[in-house]
Amino acid sequence: MTAAAHVRQLANGEFAIHSLDDHLLSVARLAGHLAEAIQGGPWAELAGVWHDLGKYQPTFQRYIASASGLDAHIEAPGRVKHAIAGAIHACRQSGPYGQLLAYLIAGHHAGLPDWHPGEAAGAALSQELQDEQATLAQATAGGAPQAILAPGIALSRPPIRNADQLHFWLRMLFSCLVDADFLDTEAFMADARGEMRGGYPEITVLREAFERYMARRFTVADTPVKRLRGEILASCVARAAQAPGLFSLTVPTGGGKTLASLGFALHHAQGHGLRRIIYVIPYTSIIEQTADVFRELFEGIDPSPVIEHHSNIEAENETAKSRTACENWDAPIVVTTNVQFFESLYAARPSRCRKLHNIANSVVVLDEAQLLPPEHLAPILDALRQLIEHYRVTVVLSTATQPELHKTRSDAFGRVRLPGLGEARELAPDPARLYRQLERVSVSLPDSSRQRCSWQAIAGELAEQQRVLCIVNRRDDAATLWGLLPEGALHLSARMCGAHRAEVIAEVRRRLIALEPVRVVSTQLVEAGVDLDFPVVYRAMAGLDSIAQAAGRCNREGCLPQKGRVVVFNPPKPSPSGLLLKAEQAAEVVLSGASGEPLTPLQFGRYFDCFYGGVNSYDKERVMELLQRDAASGQVQFRSAAQGFRLIADEGQRQVMVSWGEGHSLVEQLKQIGPNRDLMRKLQRHTVSLYEYQWKRLLASGDLEWHGDFLIQKSDALYDPVLGLLPDVPDYAPASLVV
Repeated sequence: MTAAAHVRQLANGEFAIHSLDDHLLSVARLAGHLAEAIQGGPWAELAGVWHDLGKYQPTFQRYIASASGLDAHIEAPGRVKHAIAGAIHACRQSGPYGQLLAYLIAGHHAGLPDWHPGEAAGAALSQELQDEQATLAQATAGGAPQAILAPGIALSRPPIRNADQLHFWLRMLFSCLVDADFLDTEAFMADARGEMRGGYPEITVLREAFERYMARRFTVADTPVKRLRGEILASCVARAAQAPGLFSLTVPTGGGKTLASLGFALHHAQGHGLRRIIYVIPYTSIIEQTADVFRELFEGIDPSPVIEHHSNIEAENETAKSRTACENWDAPIVVTTNVQFFESLYAARPSRCRKLHNIANSVVVLDEAQLLPPEHLAPILDALRQLIEHYRVTVVLSTATQPELHKTRSDAFGRVRLPGLGEARELAPDPARLYRQLERVSVSLPDSSRQRCSWQAIAGELAEQQRVLCIVNRRDDAATLWGLLPEGALHLSARMCGAHRAEVIAEVRRRLIALEPVRVVSTQLVEAGVDLDFPVVYRAMAGLDSIAQAAGRCNREGCLPQKGRVVVFNPPKPSPSGLLLKAEQAAEVVLSGASGEPLTPLQFGRYFDCFYGGVNSYDKERVMELLQRDAASGQVQFRSAAQGFRLIADEGQRQVMVSWGEGHSLVEQLKQIGPNRDLMRKLQRHTVSLYEYQWKRLLASGDLEWHGDFLIQKSDALYDPVLGLLPDVPDYAPASLVV
């Protein structure tokens, strides 16, 4: 009987068998093809031939015959193990390279393993290779053909310069293997789903659509700001012919960076044969705004070339086709988060790694690059450096406040603490001149750090303004200040769920356009990329980049008869200890010695030198040590490194599903029918994160309840219609106690 890789039950009740021989050879061919872009075709092909070698063992064939279905072939606790057999065979057949192939094969379901036992879950590969010798004997006794056991594929030395780059290349190879495995399995088990893949327009088509859109855009309402935006776009397009590599786009907030960078990316990709454009953005609010711009730009092109890949995507912006494209990023334009992009580059799980090979031969635009977390800069810059040098990726650092990531930073003794990316080629025409020409605000600074203002005093000044935005550093500060403002003031913070914040931002924009009174207190969530245009902005002292971003919400379109006004003040208390305080202190140092305009490229360079100099570690979880320490011996701690590389530490945080707006009916659906993909997507926009001590206290008081694995709001008084989820046990209004 033919050995089976998978078994599928047909509509008529009969079963179809996916031949294991066919599956291995198909995965090998596809993985080899995918890996050509990373100079690893034979490696991926050999991993594909042997990845399911253990399925030939009779015990596995008996198991799969009784457990047909989409998940039947995947290893899990209590199931028959099959992945380690191919890893052992690779070690026996491929000499010194076999151990490297073993990582890919052993991890193609469970994830890339550690070589040594560590703190991360899962068995160490060194132990697995010793303890599972019987598995290989059973597999070879189960009828594996000679064409599979000895396919005659020759391996040459990995195309890397040194052992420090080994982990990255292996993870890229792993991506090719698991994507090929998923795709071939899908073609057999769910062929209709596989038919939704591909078919996207060429980059040339997208570039032509972009040019038509921009031609229409620049024919309306000519203003000095729009003329400068046109000059910036023209400069980006003109420089797109330069060779792939590292670029910077340094443009003041409001200078049209998003469309200018897209113009560069489309022309550059077409001119150099690059396959896709990936926008990497720090906040989901900016992602949604950026994706909306792109969808409008490419309206009428079917299928839509734009996919969003983040947790809070609205269900109406997601299709079955875009969902499948998110699995392996095979669409031409991907808009995603810093977390998704960089954590995937250091991931161990197959589903997270699957898309990595499609980053090769791409343009990656890092929007608001100054927001990359300093304590993870070492692995972040190492990943970018490798993408540029070895995977034909062009990286664009796009921001109004360049963090000067090209610089190598050393300690007082000359020891390198952070290797830089090297010189970037600037796309904008003379950034210093642009800052002078796009200067639309005057900035007033406190006389000294000792000059602190009370919230009552700040509220009094805000009350005198008809249209004003005040940005503070903490959620508690936002709630306190809002409570001191006249009736009708609006509040924005992360205590509000995403759907609530989006509604408030839409109301702010409506009032601004209608020239109605609007006073807004917000945390820094409005600073990066949220298009608001106030005549007056107040900003609590913070990092210089944050102050510049706040200034970008003031007189954004340059339509005021005079400059907008930005007022920087010292709140009653400094920022809490940590990076926020270091940023605030670095800004104070730079501003204390500033003469003239404080928001210029020169000042930003001084600020980041001071700020980064105060960071204790650029790799606080020792990720690079885990990946590189023993790499010369082929020993890599993949799983431990993935566990340590978290751009946002959860610190015991949990998502709480709240009953604001549509959230109430969505939570009721969850209780009645249980979780499904579409429902959980919608609920993502109705969640708020709480720290462990907060949600445990609210759980104990009965204000939250568990529903399966989900925390759900129980008390009606827990979510304030203005402030959002209240982390303290609320004082109940009598009406809320009436049954």
